Amino acid sequence: MYDERQFPFFPFFQGGFPGTGGGFPPGQGPGPGQQGFPPFGPPQQGQQGGAPLGPPPQQIPQQPLQAQGAQVKAVDPGSIRGCMYRYTYVWLSRFNAFWFYPTFVGRRSVAGYRWTGFNWVYFGIDLDRIQSFTCV
Repeated sequence: MYDERQFPFFPFFQGGFPGTGGGFPPGQGPGPGQQGFPPFGPPQQGQQGGAPLGPPPQQIPQQPLQAQGAQVKAVDPGSIRGCMYRYTYVWLSRFNAFWFYPTFVGRRSVAGYRWTGFNWVYFGIDLDRIQSFTCV
């Protein structure tokens, strides 16, 4: 399909794309029993951290009340970590809200699967964009 000459800036693709048996210049590949490349992107269904197998609950939870006069600058990673691998309803600013299934929490962001109304798609967002959330 593609000729090696079309991608001269990717010399490690010579011999095939990653995961197809090639991918490393001779003598620079992984050792015996090691995989060539780490997995990129979301885990597949059935793997730990994958998307839920079914849709989220139909009932949308009520948004938690914010402390009057106080504005939260960002959600604390420790608070949303308790929602990992649970259906979580997230409210962003400007009335944007959705079902989310978090599988990773970092210092400044969270990633997982967002419900589109039809299926789950891999999604990540900065914690400072989340106004509030509730996990069920």
